[in-house]
Amino acid sequence: MRIIVLGAGLAGVSTAWYLCAAGHEVTVVDRCDGPAMETSFANGGQISVSHPEPWSNPRTPGLVMKWLGKSDAPLLFRFRADRRQWMWGMAFLRECSPWRSHTNTLHIARLAKFSRDELVKLRQQLNLQYDQQTRGILHTFFTEQDYAQAEPHANLLAELGIRSEVATAEQCRQIEPALHGSRATLMGGLFAPEDETGDAHLFTQQLATACAEAGVTFRYGTQIDRFDARQGRLLGVSITDASGTRGALVADAYVVTLGSYSRALVRPLGERLPIYPVKGYSVTLPAGAGAPRVSITDESRRIVVSRMGDRVRIAGTAELNGYDLSIPRERTMPLLNRALELFPELGEVALAQSWAGLRPMTPSNVPIIGAGHLQGLYYNTGHGSLGWTMACGSARVLADVMTYGKSPIDIPLWRK
Repeated sequence: MRIIVLGAGLAGVSTAWYLCAAGHEVTVVDRCDGPAMETSFANGGQISVSHPEPWSNPRTPGLVMKWLGKSDAPLLFRFRADRRQWMWGMAFLRECSPWRSHTNTLHIARLAKFSRDELVKLRQQLNLQYDQQTRGILHTFFTEQDYAQAEPHANLLAELGIRSEVATAEQCRQIEPALHGSRATLMGGLFAPEDETGDAHLFTQQLATACAEAGVTFRYGTQIDRFDARQGRLLGVSITDASGTRGALVADAYVVTLGSYSRALVRPLGERLPIYPVKGYSVTLPAGAGAPRVSITDESRRIVVSRMGDRVRIAGTAELNGYDLSIPRERTMPLLNRALELFPELGEVALAQSWAGLRPMTPSNVPIIGAGHLQGLYYNTGHGSLGWTMACGSARVLADVMTYGKSPIDIPLWRK
């Protein structure tokens, strides 16, 4: 088939690779000048299979109430006169029920494990180098109440087939010696030895190069205007190139991998994607002598600290504020300050660079993968905070669905 992939982020480029490998003729279209320039650009860097529990879980409503009015809250609702935000929020609350949350956790874990395996195969096949670390992820706890959740979480991960080890504070310091200098009182941790980290932007760039060498066509600097459809059938997609010239692209199938912008593109077609942008922030700085080598997740503050070669990235928070991409200091400084509390010799603070991106979040945190209601329309979007973790697996699933009519693993597919 001739297939057009709309979006050149992690999801789009990964999808292009697997579709090309299956023998399809693939074109990727993106408004930016290169791959992974938006949501995939500066995320937390974690392949975090050990964190399959969705944001929508039974504990979240109470935490949201606790954090209301706090500008540095890990999860922040900035209420707007936006019906879509309120509708999404209500759907999110429904998914917080114990039964729904457990079911969603099972789906996310299955896809995350499959995706990690696909990433390892792809890395070996193409010799991809993207500042990857295979030292695991250490989840740290700084209150007794939070640490009490470590063992039940480890038991859940064991049921899901995910390796983890409950660690005392001293064992955490043995796993990551940089914690010896921490000014925060560490209670203990949970270590996931099979998790990984890496620069998602660099990975996507290298995979895009491999795609191009395999025959995939990339059209950067190209604005995707709308789908052209008539009587329930897609006729093509209207575009505007970098010179301002309007045109249309026609294919046998179209894959929407536009993250938070997927919803607006297909709404005129009658599709209602349950996606809302959830903003996350990151701070990247040159690594110092006291920077960690093992990726750290501060479970008490919902912050990650990941080593990427000679850099350190601190990332976290979830903010519902529409499509706002501003970077206020009151949101980024708590990230940096907390990281410095954990690792006083973290790095060169004066050279720190801040970033914000919009995670495409579904209420359940389960991504949208599968066919739309119009013939030839497909989706691979809505991965939320686990886009890097689930990227390769999601792309492989969609490529198999489009090529062979079935998924290689048992996960819910988007309905036609």
